[in-house]
Amino acid sequence: MKAVEEMTFEEALRELESVVGQLERGDVELEKSIALYERGAELKKHCEAKLSQAQARIEQITLAENGTPSGTADFDAG
Repeated sequence: MKAVEEMTFEEALRELESVVGQLERGDVELEKSIALYERGAELKKHCEAKLSQAQARIEQITLAENGTPSGTADFDAG
């Protein structure tokens, strides 16, 4: 099993979806369910961190009065 911190966002999301599916079916033994839940929590945290990193990198292009790009500003989701 690949270490979560080595996964791309897409890899972690696919595995998280698989974990959720297994838990939703309810046919997994208790000990395995606990391990799956812990892995799922770790995957969720990793995905959230990757999204935060991506959001921090997004910049908004600012335009001068004549409509030409004049620089960038931090992303504001507000």
